[in-house]
Amino acid sequence: MAANHQTQYRERVRSAHEAVALIPSGAKIAMPIAAGQPPAILAALAERARAGAVDNIRLYYLLCTGVAGSSVLDFDLRDRIIPMSYFHGAVDRALDKRRMAEMLPAGDLVPCHFSQVPRSLVEHVGVDTLVATVSPMDADGNFSLGASTDYALAVARKPGTRLILEVNANMPYVRGNCMIPVSSVTALVENDASLPVLPAAPRSEVDDAIGAIIAGLVDDGDCLQMGIGALPDAVCAGLSHHRHVGIHTEMMTSGLAALVKAGVVDNSRKQIHVGRTIFTFALGDKPLYDFLNDNPHVEAHPVDYVNNPFVIAQNDRMVSVNATMQIDLNGACNSEFVNGRQFSGSGGQVDFVRGAYGSRGGRSIIACHATAAKGTLSRIVPTLTGPVTTSRNDIHIVVTEYGWANLKGKSVAERAKAMIALAHPDFREELDRAAHQAGFYAPD
Repeated sequence: MAANHQTQYRERVRSAHEAVALIPSGAKIAMPIAAGQPPAILAALAERARAGAVDNIRLYYLLCTGVAGSSVLDFDLRDRIIPMSYFHGAVDRALDKRRMAEMLPAGDLVPCHFSQVPRSLVEHVGVDTLVATVSPMDADGNFSLGASTDYALAVARKPGTRLILEVNANMPYVRGNCMIPVSSVTALVENDASLPVLPAAPRSEVDDAIGAIIAGLVDDGDCLQMGIGALPDAVCAGLSHHRHVGIHTEMMTSGLAALVKAGVVDNSRKQIHVGRTIFTFALGDKPLYDFLNDNPHVEAHPVDYVNNPFVIAQNDRMVSVNATMQIDLNGACNSEFVNGRQFSGSGGQVDFVRGAYGSRGGRSIIACHATAAKGTLSRIVPTLTGPVTTSRNDIHIVVTEYGWANLKGKSVAERAKAMIALAHPDFREELDRAAHQAGFYAPD
């Protein structure tokens, strides 16, 4: 049987240019998050588009990296390879800046909770092609999606999907529900490129202060989900003395891996996947990828499972930690717009806010600095200047450097007072006036 797998493998190996020649004009392509984006395939597809050999391609993704930014998302290819983002990153923001300079509309975005992206791609968009980086084939004839299972597995399993995979020895072989059999692959490209690295975000004193407050809200035996950025990293740094912590998270980070290595995490008190760290995509440094590789205590699963609020809630004492950009006096959050432009996306924030609160003894935590723009703007505002990412009905615990508040069970008036107490002192009087003018409560 192993010999048969090898035969099927050899029959499917192509050069990158031969592989992308199988993608017709008008195709709808999905590529995974970050480390799953295949550099050789994307470079060849970009070259084919520049030559005019392919047109009207729609490319669907979350969190594009420089690998795609320097190839298929080249500004000059925008009319031939059309970016369809579910979550903006730095590459998308740079493209939007260029578009604005040339008086063009901003790049398109598909609003969607992360847990629903697989169904969106398969059922509503109807993607027909997956391009992805995978680990080398195992003895059973399977490729692991490794650091980027996310929505890619659902696309790979859609009948009739064109699967063009880049086999990379640097992609960690991760266990779990993340395998693609060689028999279902259309073409294979071999390319041992380095994986994208996410440097640790520089932490400020404010980040560390917020991190310490949140760490104080986490108990031994809790199960964690962390978002991306300096604030979650600060929380991880504050958990060094905790024990028997579990991990069920959409994003596996270097900070979370460090907690496993330090003995803080053993997943022993989880109700599902006991003894296993569960994630759907990973992005960090090389030690993170090395930690994931062939680790029997780590599993990757599709995002429609990992981020399903009903699955999340099956672990008792689930604690989710996510950042936001604005919170209004009702507790509603804008976590994706800055200065009237799309900055990121909803991602899995609402998935975990709802899942964590649905967990027995669970808590969802939304954190932010009290101010932005070097202290000139309050992040706690009377009215959001962007879309509502997390609604006031879903919000639970809010944290800034000035403390924390549990908004569950609080009236509009009580919420406004609690939120003002978390604001920077320079803005509290102004916020209090706004609350009074909105009719939240009578002036003190």
